[in-house]
Amino acid sequence: MVTEGDEESFTRWAGERQLALLRTAVLLTGDHHRAEDLVQDALTQVAVRWRRLRDQRPEAYARQVIVRANISWWRKHRRESVVEVRDDARVVAASDAASDRRLLLDRALAALTPRQRAVVVLRYYDDLSERETAELLGVGVGTVKSQTSLSLRRLREAAPELVELLEDLR
Repeated sequence: MVTEGDEESFTRWAGERQLALLRTAVLLTGDHHRAEDLVQDALTQVAVRWRRLRDQRPEAYARQVIVRANISWWRKHRRESVVEVRDDARVVAASDAASDRRLLLDRALAALTPRQRAVVVLRYYDDLSERETAELLGVGVGTVKSQTSLSLRRLREAAPELVELLEDLR
């Protein structure tokens, strides 16, 4: 039975962490709608286990649910479409460098395999260690290291303009 205090603490935690979890999910999937579904499912699973998780690491658990559900999704759908790169006409072209970098980064991330994308997002956006990333993905630390190296090389190849923009900021 969930007490009123449990419900309040979960609601407060979920409100504080929902956007960070959504950012991770959007970067993992490249699809805002699927990302919202993943976050909703993760929050539901955390809510069900809140009494046990509240004093431990509920965000790590939620992130693990998101990553594993996304992996299951792309395993089921990988033969349908390897990479879906959309030239979104709804995006208004902006002249500022931040918008340009973001568009370049989105395109470059879309060129990665789902596993490579997950490694980059978890390591560099969520700032997880190699060990934490390996645990979340259910692989060895060596796999995370090799996938990180390969991913960064593919990002440089897919978006050399991004490398130049980042060097200009230094």
